[in-house]
Amino acid sequence: MSGLVLVTFPYNSEDMEGGNSGTILISLAIEVVFLFVFLFYSDKRKRFALALVILAELIFMAVLAALVITLAHSWRLRSAIIGTIAAMASIAMYASPLASMKLVISTKSVEYMPFSLSLCSLLNSLCWTLYALVGIDLCILVPNGIGVLLGLAQLLLYAKYYKYSNRGGGIEKKQVHVEVDLSELPNGKPFNDA
Repeated sequence: MSGLVLVTFPYNSEDMEGGNSGTILISLAIEVVFLFVFLFYSDKRKRFALALVILAELIFMAVLAALVITLAHSWRLRSAIIGTIAAMASIAMYASPLASMKLVISTKSVEYMPFSLSLCSLLNSLCWTLYALVGIDLCILVPNGIGVLLGLAQLLLYAKYYKYSNRGGGIEKKQVHVEVDLSELPNGKPFNDA
């Protein structure tokens, strides 16, 4: 969602050259590739759910673009509206790991919160925060600053509960022993080796 909103951001500011549109378009292309990979490996139910989400996002973007173009007549107002919506979408993106953080705390296991994802999320939001500090852009600074805080929280949780995960703590794994009697076939007749 934030990628779609941010695609329109450079074109709704006083800088009509598009500013960072190349970076944003590359980011959007990577997101589209990720969605296709996800669709390829997911089951039919998840594909349908994702299609509904994408449809809702496209409808939202069309309505947003129409409203901003028709109702907001100054570049400053357009930029503020789109920047605020993009910031809210980015905050929602960085807040999405809160569910896995809750699971880590309740199970005392980092099994469902990969370290590499947490680290990359922190580094990404840190880079964008530093970039926003150079240009003093609140629409980039606020969500990515929150992303830094949430990324640090994830890594602190990972450090705290990693030791429990390696000792077999957390979610209990039960071993099931199954015995199969192969002396009879499904039709009830005895099995002959000859």
